[in-house]
Amino acid sequence: MTAHAQIPRPAVRAARPGRPGALLALGAALLALALAAACSGAMHIPLPRMPALLLGAGGGDEALWRNVLLQVRLPRVALAVLVGAGLAISGAAMQALFRNPLAEPGLIGVSAGGALGAVAAIVLGAASLPAVGSAAFVGSLAATLAAWRLGGRGPGVAGVLLAGIAINALCGAVIGLFTWQASDVQLRSLTFWSLGSLASARWPLVAALAPWVALLSALLLRDWRAMNALLLGEREAQHLGFAMAPLRRRLVLLVALLVGPLVAVTGTIGFVGLVVPHLVRLTLGADHRALLPASLLAGAIALTLADWLARVVAIPSELPIGIVTSLVGGPFLLWLLARRGT
Repeated sequence: MTAHAQIPRPAVRAARPGRPGALLALGAALLALALAAACSGAMHIPLPRMPALLLGAGGGDEALWRNVLLQVRLPRVALAVLVGAGLAISGAAMQALFRNPLAEPGLIGVSAGGALGAVAAIVLGAASLPAVGSAAFVGSLAATLAAWRLGGRGPGVAGVLLAGIAINALCGAVIGLFTWQASDVQLRSLTFWSLGSLASARWPLVAALAPWVALLSALLLRDWRAMNALLLGEREAQHLGFAMAPLRRRLVLLVALLVGPLVAVTGTIGFVGLVVPHLVRLTLGADHRALLPASLLAGAIALTLADWLARVVAIPSELPIGIVTSLVGGPFLLWLLARRGT
């Protein structure tokens, strides 16, 4: 009998009934929300006209609608779907690895490292989007590697967690030094980037990110049995045949490779990787065979909705999307803490 087949039935069947129906409902909700978000904004596009606009339209208003839809709205919605899905499935993997429903990808330094790389690039004069994005990606990987190298020497994941906390604090301090030296123009870029935005969405960017997010998400989905085994504890999972050190290393690497490019493109967007997997777990149960794909879809829904709100609540201005996610995620986290203390 294989190690995977030895996982106790309660660990594998922790999901509640209706799992396929829940995934179909999430997919339908994502499609409906994406259509609504593509039609809404400073310029309203009639939903019934969307098929004709996609196939080609005449002049006047319809030509303008088509240009806005194809060049602005749809790439932005697609980027929101990719980023939300990647952050949420990464959060679910981190919560399984740390066996803590309040864990998220930022715990291992990937977000703080990306922020430091981007801030350093802006203040040092390399303010173009490719330069800032590349610096953020390198910073994310460097911070994650440092957390793993410094904290992964002992058994378990407590050392990685502590190293991640220390690296987050150090990155925050260095970001403060760069911010202190920044000019007024640079401060505006730093503020907007640090709060997150999807304004850089373009089709070439979406086309580059889509296969990357799909591949790494598929690799995380493949480890659902190991994540289920982790529900029992690391010692029990090891008795079931899972090698803990390679598993920890693989999950941390996959999350860093998945979240790093997303942070490089959108800036820091908090709480999606924490709140969404936890809500899905409360609804569908702890079986990662359902939890991971449901978190992926729910994360896409959450960030698409957040970006839609960021665009429409202050027309013609636009709120940084990180503000919207924090306004929702912060109170939810406080509610979780209060609930756990009762």
